[in-house]
Amino acid sequence: MPAPGVCMNIVNARHAKDGRGTRNNPEHFLNQDFVQLKQYCLIKQVRYIDDMFPPDRRSIGQGVLSPSDLKRVVWLRPGKIVPNPFFEVDGVSRFDFGQGVVGDCWFLASIGALTFQTDILQQVVPLDQRFDKDYCGLFHFRFWRFGRWVDVVIDDKLPTIDGRLIFVNSKDPTEFWPALLEKAYAKVCGSYSDMNAGTPSEALSDFTGGVHMCINLAEPPQNLWELMFRAGKSTALMGCGTPQGETSANTVLPNGLVQGHAYTVTGLKQVMSRGQMVNLVRLWNPWGRGEWNGDWSDRSPLWQTVSPEDHEMCLSVADDGEFWMTLENFSKFYSDLDICCLCPDFLDGSSSCHWKTSYHEGRWVAGTTAGGCINNLDSFWTNPQYRVRIEGLLSECSSGQDEKNMLVSLMQKPDKRNRRLVKSLHIGFSVFEVTEEYKAHRGKFPASFFSRNKAVAQTKTYMNAREVMEFFLLKPGEYLIVPSTFNPNETASFILTILSKAETHIHENSGGHNHEHKKTEEPIHIKNGGDDEKKRVMFRQYSDEYEEVDAEQLQRLLNENILQGHLKSGGFSLDACRSMVALMDTSITGKLNSEEFVRLWKKVVTYKDIFFRTDVSQTVTLSLSELRNAIMALGKRISDDMLNLMALRYGASSGHMTLESFISLALRFDCMNQIFNQLSDGVHIKNLGESEWMYLAMYT
Repeated sequence: MPAPGVCMNIVNARHAKDGRGTRNNPEHFLNQDFVQLKQYCLIKQVRYIDDMFPPDRRSIGQGVLSPSDLKRVVWLRPGKIVPNPFFEVDGVSRFDFGQGVVGDCWFLASIGALTFQTDILQQVVPLDQRFDKDYCGLFHFRFWRFGRWVDVVIDDKLPTIDGRLIFVNSKDPTEFWPALLEKAYAKVCGSYSDMNAGTPSEALSDFTGGVHMCINLAEPPQNLWELMFRAGKSTALMGCGTPQGETSANTVLPNGLVQGHAYTVTGLKQVMSRGQMVNLVRLWNPWGRGEWNGDWSDRSPLWQTVSPEDHEMCLSVADDGEFWMTLENFSKFYSDLDICCLCPDFLDGSSSCHWKTSYHEGRWVAGTTAGGCINNLDSFWTNPQYRVRIEGLLSECSSGQDEKNMLVSLMQKPDKRNRRLVKSLHIGFSVFEVTEEYKAHRGKFPASFFSRNKAVAQTKTYMNAREVMEFFLLKPGEYLIVPSTFNPNETASFILTILSKAETHIHENSGGHNHEHKKTEEPIHIKNGGDDEKKRVMFRQYSDEYEEVDAEQLQRLLNENILQGHLKSGGFSLDACRSMVALMDTSITGKLNSEEFVRLWKKVVTYKDIFFRTDVSQTVTLSLSELRNAIMALGKRISDDMLNLMALRYGASSGHMTLESFISLALRFDCMNQIFNQLSDGVHIKNLGESEWMYLAMYT
């Protein structure tokens, strides 16, 4: 059984600190270790079959094949398709393959771009894989997936009909790297059908793990040619797409272009024609055929107006899907341009400037940290906040007065394995300058800050895209970056990436525990009313002959006395009372004596009083936004992540928390803090053995 998500989050965070999930040390996707699996197969002399992506209709998915064709599918290893298969033949090229029946032109266009960058290609596609030496039907590929590099293992069984590949296929039938790469990506997407429809930016990002920049060609920047030219000279990958037609069909227009289709930018060239300089863009159709037939196409007479050298260098008359067109026609007939690279130095042409990158994972949770956009001023402040201090420019960077020095990217992470089931929210972010009066402020900035200060930078619009980004200039100083969904109360995870040419210091600003500053707020002290002897008298009425109460007796005592008249959901459950007993039971008898009960009573009454003081809506429940104030009243400062966890664990689906749930939460929170303080050095719990950990975890 896999470990709970909370545990895995901690493990993944530790792995990240240890360098796992990086380019040089990728994580094992679905915990499948390529080296161990290969050793096992070689020792046992068996061919590998991947039970995590099995060779059956589940891996093909729904909708990509008709039911009749699905019945005809046979999964074959390359050695059963051709007599002598190879991983690659005469190198790797965009002309090696053509698209199959699944609509993944966006992915194949990105592969076309990948073939131009050898270093990036070898990171994604290990080229030392073969079908002869140490072959066991096992292959692997690497992708960057939402903040970390993963190594993806597959078997080499490929879906065929009548002995022919039904998805991507190679021009040389003995070459199989494209089909195996597509299968590995289908695995991370969930199935082949999950690859149907997309944009090049998604795969380009997953091939590089770098910076993505999307340019709207309806409103291109004035320096578009210079930008593309510099990107072409760097290690950038470029893809683009045509506008969608009236239907989702890939209709071929009279000019030869395909509607709603992805292409690869494969070259840029300036040529002299009739005394004028012409900027040309070379594009490639991942179908491997079908080309533009306008000016500067393969058979255009304009090629007769250039020098023999340019004619020889550029023109290749073949129906291979590749063609030239002017920059003007490119901007006219294409809707967007995606540029992905490891470093954004191409943006200003400064190859000597090394940008600093910072990744931050966060989450919006309905009711607690999903405040929506700035239009929702009362709740906007509850969104995750990131405080940024920008020093002067790094020494190797130029210091042009109007030079942009920061790129911020916000990417939403999927909450489902299958790509087609992921619902993208409209996301964006705003950047605020920290004014003088707030520079000493610690913890979240309140609503009053945002009502008095306007954003100095922000996304132009909220988009339901996987990623949004902006590139801007910020002078030295302190800033607050607030990522958000457009609508409040939408739950999703995200990655905030900040790249800066300036020396920059960034930290999450939710007011969580910081071991360098251990001081917490003073709790509110509540008078319990009545003396302890009166509590003991009541206790004896419910206790047994040994003056102890078990969970069932405690349940009656609490519900009939302390919570009388304030029950919203039937009172404390028996399970909740068992938990209370375990948390307060110092003698480990499964029961509470009078002293233990009195301590519990005082805590419960204190929590009850805090509950009603923070229930400003007077609904006898806490909204999850009111929960934040209630936790602060306990004298604890917690992070957004911890607040989200409490809301998910103890809150109802309605987005509210009952009195009983809040008391259970507060008691556990307080007791677990005490346990930590007893067993730790104030920062870490050290040398806790397995038996000790299980002893502690299974009773409390």
